[in-house]
Amino acid sequence: MDMKPVPFEPPAPIPHRDQPSKLQITRIALRNPLELWREDSFRLPWIETRFLGQRTLIVNHPGLIRHVLVENVSNYAMSQVRQLVLRPILRDGLLTAEGEVWKRSRKAMAPVFTPRHAKGFAAQMLERAEVHAERYASVSLAGGTVNLAADMTELTYDILAETLFSGEIAAETESFTRSVEELLQRMGRVDPMDLMLAPRWIPRLTRFGSGRMMRRFAAIVTETMDRRRARMKADPGAVPQDFLTLLLEREGPDGLLTEEIADNILTFIGAGHETTARALAWTFYLVAHAPQFRLLMEAEIDAVLASGVEPVEWAERMPHVRAAFEESMRLYPPAPSINREAIGDDEWTSPEGERVVIPKGNTVLVMPWTLHRHELYWEKPKAFMPERFLPGARDAIARFQYLPFGAGPRVCIGATFALQEAVIALAVLMRRYRFDVTAHTNPWPVQRLTTQPKGGLPMQVTRRE
Repeated sequence: MDMKPVPFEPPAPIPHRDQPSKLQITRIALRNPLELWREDSFRLPWIETRFLGQRTLIVNHPGLIRHVLVENVSNYAMSQVRQLVLRPILRDGLLTAEGEVWKRSRKAMAPVFTPRHAKGFAAQMLERAEVHAERYASVSLAGGTVNLAADMTELTYDILAETLFSGEIAAETESFTRSVEELLQRMGRVDPMDLMLAPRWIPRLTRFGSGRMMRRFAAIVTETMDRRRARMKADPGAVPQDFLTLLLEREGPDGLLTEEIADNILTFIGAGHETTARALAWTFYLVAHAPQFRLLMEAEIDAVLASGVEPVEWAERMPHVRAAFEESMRLYPPAPSINREAIGDDEWTSPEGERVVIPKGNTVLVMPWTLHRHELYWEKPKAFMPERFLPGARDAIARFQYLPFGAGPRVCIGATFALQEAVIALAVLMRRYRFDVTAHTNPWPVQRLTTQPKGGLPMQVTRRE
């Protein structure tokens, strides 16, 4: 009698049964916010709570999520805590800007990230992935170990630098990606002063010494902009029409301010590749625990690449590869929280007639971390089951039940870019190699700016027969 293999349940914090004390909450928030959540966060459609005098609504119901992020989006601004954490790094970049600044930036960047334009980057993505694959040629012969968390950060940085900046970021890849990781580890975390909504001028001890890193990044951005401006002046016809050029062409009093352009460049070269890198690393880890599904992915990759199909079509022609990546983003969402604050009083009534009142000033948390593992909306929510994202099965997943790229006007502008990049990278690497866990592969998910494997992700790489 054939027995189905038991789906792998990857590591995750065990939800609390009881409400932690204020001191415990503060300590957990500093260490790892993913460890904050109670059992009812994964069982109830919404929860009202209070911390340090701040009323908070944790939203899991897809209809209420739609109301907050789409139907009544004008009533919700970025939450104060989120801005206190991220604005010191990203300033008026697209992730943190609001109002007219956000509208100008989004409009300026939209032409680069249309699905049609994003697909035009496929050949460059393929070329960078193939170059990266060569680094494993020798280590795979001996079954050596690599840190996939760090490697995927370098790969996605290479792809971003080549596609959006035409290889003209004024920094070396390896040292720069290490600096990015250090910056996000130190600055992309909650400080006790943030939880108390203390003014920005009050020092954050957890970020002490980060000013030097920020000055280094600012210098890289300034040099990158200066180099491109010089090219645009010397030979306008030869300048690549990439992300960098499009932003600089909109520089001026009627377009984007110089500071806004710098902030968006910093956002993309500092954090724009980080989400895809983390999701890729988690995908390799998860499929290593699903050998039968990995065989299906490998057969699919072999067939599509042997057919000569252009890489721009791979995401559509490789449903198993895409499903594995999407399931990885369900279990380990790259952006694990969406934080909003009510500008005015609001209310919503569920289809069952239950009324939710959201007073002005309330914090509203839409948590992909809890939503994607919620018992009301997912079968075996803790298990890695990529088949749930295969064609046909995926149709049963509601739009506001799965939010790896957010939703509404502030949905991730690079979603199409990231999905195409991920499928190409997975296909190139998995055609040549297998990545397996070792005795030292014990990742623990922690929330910084993204959902990261604490301590990296060591995996054994071997050449495929």
